[in-house]
Amino acid sequence: MASSFRPRPVDNKPIVLVIEDEPVLRIDIVDMLEDDGFGVVEATSVENAIAILETRLDIRIVYMDLDMPRGVDGVKIAAAIRDRWPPIEIVLTASRVDGARIQLPVRAKFFAKPIDPIQVISAVRTFAENP
Repeated sequence: MASSFRPRPVDNKPIVLVIEDEPVLRIDIVDMLEDDGFGVVEATSVENAIAILETRLDIRIVYMDLDMPRGVDGVKIAAAIRDRWPPIEIVLTASRVDGARIQLPVRAKFFAKPIDPIQVISAVRTFAENP
C-alpha cells in the first residue's frame, strides 16, 4: 500500500510527473510547468511513470497524455493511478479522445489538444494549492 505521506523538496515546489511519449510535446509542457514554478519529473511511457511513482513520494500531480502508443488505454492507467495513489491529482490531455465521452477518474481534469496553457496551468495550480 502506498504511503499517503508526501515529503516536499527543500524548495517546496509542487512536483508534477509528466507522462508524454512525444518529445516535443513533453518539452513544451515541462517548460510551461517549470516556468510557472513547478518541479517536474518526466516519463516517456506508462511503465516508466509507474516506476517513478513507486519510488518518488513527492509527486503531487500527474499530467498525462491519453494518446499512448501500443494500444495502452490511458483512461484505465489514470484510474489505476487514482486507485493506487489516491492523494495524487490528475490532469489528462488527448487529441484523439472526446473528453465528453470518457469516464474520468475522480478529481481528474481533461483538456483537449491543442491545450490552452492558461487553462492547464490554472488547473495544476488549483490542484497544488489544495492538498
